[in-house]
Amino acid sequence: MDQEEIDKVVLAYLDKRGFKQAGLAFQQEKQQHSKGSNSSSTAQIDPDIAKQILAFSETDGPTQYQEGYSKLRSWAYNSLDQYQHELVRVLYPVFIHAFMDLVAKGHIQEARAFFNSFRGDHEVGHSRDLQKLEGVLSPSHLEEMEFAHSLRQSKVRIKICQYSYDLLLQYLHKSQSITMLGIINEHINFQVSPGQPISIADDAEFVTLFGGDQDAVNLINQKEIHWGLLEDSLEEKLEKTGGSNTDLEKGDGETREGELEDSKKRSVDGGKQGTSLKKQKKEKVVSATAKASRPDSVTASGAPRVKPELALPVIPIEVEQSILEDLRNRVQLSSMALPSISFYTFINTHSSLNCASISHDGSMVAGGFSDSALKVWDMAKLGQQNGNSPLQGENELASNDHTLGPNAGGRSYTLFRGHAGPVHSATFSPFGDFLLSSSSDSTIRLWSTKLNANLVCYKGHNYPVWDVQFSPVGHYFASASHDRTARIWSVDRVQPLRVMAGHLSDVDCVQWHANCNYIATGSSDKTVRLWDVQSGECVRIFIGHRSMILCLAMSPDGRYMASGDEDGTIMMWDLATGRCVSPLVGHSSCIWSLAFSCEGSLLASGSADCTVKLWDVTTSSKVPKTEENKSGSASRLRSLKTLPTKSTPVYALQFSRRNLLFAAGALTKQS
Repeated sequence: MDQEEIDKVVLAYLDKRGFKQAGLAFQQEKQQHSKGSNSSSTAQIDPDIAKQILAFSETDGPTQYQEGYSKLRSWAYNSLDQYQHELVRVLYPVFIHAFMDLVAKGHIQEARAFFNSFRGDHEVGHSRDLQKLEGVLSPSHLEEMEFAHSLRQSKVRIKICQYSYDLLLQYLHKSQSITMLGIINEHINFQVSPGQPISIADDAEFVTLFGGDQDAVNLINQKEIHWGLLEDSLEEKLEKTGGSNTDLEKGDGETREGELEDSKKRSVDGGKQGTSLKKQKKEKVVSATAKASRPDSVTASGAPRVKPELALPVIPIEVEQSILEDLRNRVQLSSMALPSISFYTFINTHSSLNCASISHDGSMVAGGFSDSALKVWDMAKLGQQNGNSPLQGENELASNDHTLGPNAGGRSYTLFRGHAGPVHSATFSPFGDFLLSSSSDSTIRLWSTKLNANLVCYKGHNYPVWDVQFSPVGHYFASASHDRTARIWSVDRVQPLRVMAGHLSDVDCVQWHANCNYIATGSSDKTVRLWDVQSGECVRIFIGHRSMILCLAMSPDGRYMASGDEDGTIMMWDLATGRCVSPLVGHSSCIWSLAFSCEGSLLASGSADCTVKLWDVTTSSKVPKTEENKSGSASRLRSLKTLPTKSTPVYALQFSRRNLLFAAGALTKQS
């Protein structure tokens, strides 16, 4: 080995790292050494050490990234099947950091060639991330783009078994791939566990690109939360009076439920025949399952009671009586007694419908459009206007399917104008007297459904507001925005009461806890967070999704939360522990809406794959994770029923207080 060549490599390395004083000291020592002795010491250099030092001189070349990653990829895919899936996990973080390193060093063309050569390996699991990184075209973009900047600043956490870890270390040592070794050391934290490799089905849980500091996440998830129901709630009053337990009232309730649906059906469909047959069928089903379901009539009764952290509004007596009447007459659902579903179909929307919302009793449906319009349909008025004439659209889809559109009987809706951009979300207040909408114009507007007028415009977010949700008691609402924050508001104040900041990307959806003391937020950073509304602190971080979270739902007893993502995966979370109880897999496209039945035994999911699925949540939440892994992935599929539409993606789902399920979506052209 040439001593002079090695000295040049060492000096170049010290200069690159900014160790100027060390470089000067090395040069002085070199000069003194050369004067005191001849070059006879050159022969004393260890060949292995010289080889390692010379390898550092080659790490700057773009070919080292291409060749190093290609060899690592081939080795991982050709490893033993038992350990292959664990070793392949390493490839994605190495791939994206190799690409960003090439860009940072100014090798733009080589970076693009590297990116395009290997992106196909990661398209399935990380397509959205790759679309973002595709826009990185210069070193300045790495600093300006929040996503790329956060990736370079944080470490990826990967769980791996001891044997797989040893195999990886042996490969890196034998291959002398300094470039790959540097990326792995700098950007990956391995959590090595003894025993067998981790199940491939649990892959998502052990690769986390965001919030890589698992210790910080664990610390947050150790905070105490109170997931119970509010003291002196209407449900508790009903339990104390025993109003829902007598057979007489139960029977009367079923009759009134049928009469209510009957009257709604006549008003919408103009007195179509067949309602009595449906009612008789329903009564048979309810009577057959009444005995089995009655012991679980109030599943939330076992939930602990907590005090509210917010000042709750006073409910008018007549409204309270109406709610209690609905609760008494609630139909008890289970895996043996599935709900009736009323589907509202928007027609002639020309792909401009962004969102839909249904009031708690199904009497009103709202749609937010790309032209900044917000439209509200009153079902009773819609039925009166159309008389006995059939409506356009998917009337043959189901006997209780209602079709909405601008050409159905003239202008059959109330138009709310005020936003200056596309409307992305709308939500009715619990009692239906108010409506909230959020828009790309970064504002939230409060509308009166009685006065048909805009009451307040709330300004606080700096970017588009993707979601807005009323609290279960009304008065308060929460919003989620592109500015990576969620905010809590009250209807009587134009400024937010709390700002929740912590997500690393867009906050796409928000949902209130049943006791109003917490809100949950889902983000494009693939995490869900739970926030305390009083302190504004994050008290839980839920990690496991592989794509952006689009919708959330809270169980009525406040113990569980469901989240749906862009890949079509639903995850059930235990709020107390912060762990995933069970993933629910079955949809083939993104999940746009989730809703728990009123007693919490069923979960309904609506998807872009044009289906509504009903899941047995009781079974899902009771199976321990250890048993679930033993039984395999089949045990995770707890879909009770799949209800397909003709060609209507499901935008919104809403259970009424009597457990009738409402759904809404826009008819699309069949390809």
